[in-house]
Amino acid sequence: MTDSATPLSFFDEIGGHDTFVRLVEVFYRGIADDEVLRPMYPEEDLGPAQERLTLFLEQYWGGPTTYSQERGHPRLRMRHAAFHVDPDARDRWLAHMRVAVDELHLPPLHEATLWDYLQRAAYAMVNTFEPSGIGPAAGARAAASFPVTAAPPADADPAR
Repeated sequence: MTDSATPLSFFDEIGGHDTFVRLVEVFYRGIADDEVLRPMYPEEDLGPAQERLTLFLEQYWGGPTTYSQERGHPRLRMRHAAFHVDPDARDRWLAHMRVAVDELHLPPLHEATLWDYLQRAAYAMVNTFEPSGIGPAAGARAAASFPVTAAPPADADPAR
C-alpha cells in the first residue's frame, strides 16, 4: 500500500515489472534477427542480455534496485565502449525499441517520456562514426576506407 502523499514512480505508473518484461521481450525479438546488432551479443542465448536490460530499465524508472545490487553502477558508456556503436547501430536499436514501445500501448504522456529517454540513451551510446566492422559488408568497407597517410599535393615543392 502506498501513502497518498507519496507519488507513484514511473515504473509503477506504467505497470511495473510486467510492462518492462514485455518491452524487453519484444525488443530482443527484433535483435535476434538483426545482422548488425545480433553479433554484438556474445552469448548464444539472448536471455542474460534481456534480463540485464529489464533490470536496468526497472531501476532507472523507479523500480527495484536489483541491477545495481548485482552489477554495480550502470556506467552505460563504459559498458558499451567495446562495441562498435555507430549511427546505423543506434538507428537499428531505436527501430527495434520503437516496435517494443508501440506494443505497450502506453498513455501518450508515458509513451513520450519513455521514448524521449530511449532516444537520448541511444544517441549517447554512439562511440564511432566509422563504418561498422560487423556484418556482411565489413570486407567491402575496408577496401573503400581512406588511406592513413596522405600523399603530398601534386604541386608541392620537394625541395622545401
